[in-house]
Amino acid sequence: MDIGSAIRDSVDYTKESVWQQWKRWILLTIMSIIFPLIMGYTLEIYRGRTPPPEVENFGKLFVNGLKYLVAICVYFIPVLIVGVVSFMAIGVSIFSKIAEGGEFHFNIHDLAPYILPIIGSGLLVFILGIITVLISSIGIIRMARTESFMEAFNFSAILQTIRGIGWGSYLLASVVLWVISFVMGIAFNLITEIPYLGFIIMFFVSVVFTIFEARYLTLVYESGNQ
Repeated sequence: MDIGSAIRDSVDYTKESVWQQWKRWILLTIMSIIFPLIMGYTLEIYRGRTPPPEVENFGKLFVNGLKYLVAICVYFIPVLIVGVVSFMAIGVSIFSKIAEGGEFHFNIHDLAPYILPIIGSGLLVFILGIITVLISSIGIIRMARTESFMEAFNFSAILQTIRGIGWGSYLLASVVLWVISFVMGIAFNLITEIPYLGFIIMFFVSVVFTIFEARYLTLVYESGNQ
């Protein structure tokens, strides 16, 4: 896929969504506070709708947004379990040492035997999280396209789509989006430092990025279904 073209298209789509569309922009900003609504609107973008969809049918948006939220939570349950079990095992080991009468201080010397397990657990959770994001992103778009909750977990179809995109192309497209997200995160932090108006401005800007991200992921998905 042409990542540069996808970025340009996503920027144009985002501008068409909010630029001089003040009523829509304000509504979307309010919806981002009632987050299932903005998640439901995101699904409308995932369906490939052009021009950008109007803000309407709030009940449907809310219900679809809840489905989106539940699907994401289900996807990340294994990541949470692995993280909790891994770090709990390290914590139990530390507290067992203390219970046996040994001394333990949170310094380099006492933590040394646990550094590798901590790094290993963190790396395992990180890798599992990345894989989950890659799979769930396609799964959620598939759910939006088919309007079937269970299709979010149709792993054979999801993997087929990723193979259509190309694993290398999909990873590269995802890394580009993550870099953009990181830069936007820094910008959001700077915006919130603006006295009085910072958080209000941040909500308006975050909606813009939400639309951009949804459109970008939609184009990535469609590149694997051509």
